[in-house]
Amino acid sequence: MHIVAVLALDGVSAFDLAIPCQVFALVTGPDGSPAYEVRVCVDRSMAATAGPTEPFRVSSSYCWDDVLGADTVVVPGVPAERAPDPRALRLLREAAEGGARIASICTGAFVLAHAGLLEGHRATTHWRFAGALAERFPGIDVDPSVLYVDEGRVLTSAGIAAGLDLCLHLVRQDHGAAAAASAARVLVMPPQRTGGQAQYIEYPAPGIDSADLGGTLQWMRHKLSEPLSLADIAAHAMMSRRSLARHFRAQTGTTPLRWLLVQRVARARELLETTELPLTRIAEATGFGAVETLRHHFVRQVGTTPSAYRSAFRR
Repeated sequence: MHIVAVLALDGVSAFDLAIPCQVFALVTGPDGSPAYEVRVCVDRSMAATAGPTEPFRVSSSYCWDDVLGADTVVVPGVPAERAPDPRALRLLREAAEGGARIASICTGAFVLAHAGLLEGHRATTHWRFAGALAERFPGIDVDPSVLYVDEGRVLTSAGIAAGLDLCLHLVRQDHGAAAAASAARVLVMPPQRTGGQAQYIEYPAPGIDSADLGGTLQWMRHKLSEPLSLADIAAHAMMSRRSLARHFRAQTGTTPLRWLLVQRVARARELLETTELPLTRIAEATGFGAVETLRHHFVRQVGTTPSAYRSAFRR
């Protein structure tokens, strides 16, 4: 069984701490047994925080040393200005050297930075603290605009709720889109917000210039197999192209055609994992038309070819 160790330091964010416990506990294998064992690793008793308050303390049957037996180590957010315990940093480095996948939620990125695990890598954290992370650790390429960053064996997520997206991303990597979507349904959240989605989106204030694109987004999902143009989308939303672009970026953090492309690749991944359809049929069903076009966009987003992705998932 895949072991997930949640490394809780003093002052750990209560919300961040609960995220991996909740997400990974929802995932089951083909026989219905738990796919993950989640261990909350603490040093004696740790204070959990919620904003400026410390509503409770955390104790566990697992200690910090137990991170060394984990396949994945998740570091929840802690006060960014607080220097991490050197022993926790040493254990993180040992876990990484032993092959564990290391991930952080929110300001947990500061802990990974202190451990030297982000040096030379791209990373993110809560947008309020991104500047401080970049200033204190100039060797890290800090991106304050995204939900999460996947650098292979080291992953970082933005503030608080973005930890849900990161954990679902890890589930998707380990067990496929169907398992991640099932967990997302229980959590009552979208099954996939890509890491590149905007971290902080300003929604327009209600008024004469505001518009809810929910119906148009649903319509676009149902039309993935069709060659939708910007004019088609604007017509459905009953807006000019300029207004559509403004409202779309405000409500999704990206452009209409970019959002559509992400949805098409996500649908292709699902079909590759759950069906025996040939690539020609998948290219048609996802609106790419030709296998070459599907392969081009799939490699750009996923980092591998559709055929290799299908083979890896089946193994």
